[in-house]
Amino acid sequence: QVQLVESGGGLVQAGGSLRLSCAASGRTFSTYRMGWFRQAPGKEREFVAAISKSGGSTYYSDSVKGRFTISRDIAKNTVYLQMNSLKPEDTAVYYCAAEPARDSFYVATTFREYDYWGQGTQVAVSS
Repeated sequence: QVQLVESGGGLVQAGGSLRLSCAASGRTFSTYRMGWFRQAPGKEREFVAAISKSGGSTYYSDSVKGRFTISRDIAKNTVYLQMNSLKPEDTAVYYCAAEPARDSFYVATTFREYDYWGQGTQVAVSS
């Protein structure tokens, strides 16, 4: 089992940047594939980015491709989401998710594929 704690959210102006962190407990972090999702008020939770167990594969939603970068640091048990060129429509609560993985390169892009979730961190982008 793994516990996830997100941090790094906040208020930023359009065009600005934020880096979200997701710290995972436990010694088996390297065996999990990881993902970031977000949920805006009144909307369903949507996929943002995912990274494979090995870190060798990543995938992004079309809405963030080219602006956001997901990465992981095995030594620090942490996955990051670097968000650049932020837009007001990026405003949402951002959630980190984890799933035990056997495959080293598969990335999971649907929320049903993930077993563990953090509590979320709020990101607000002003125009």
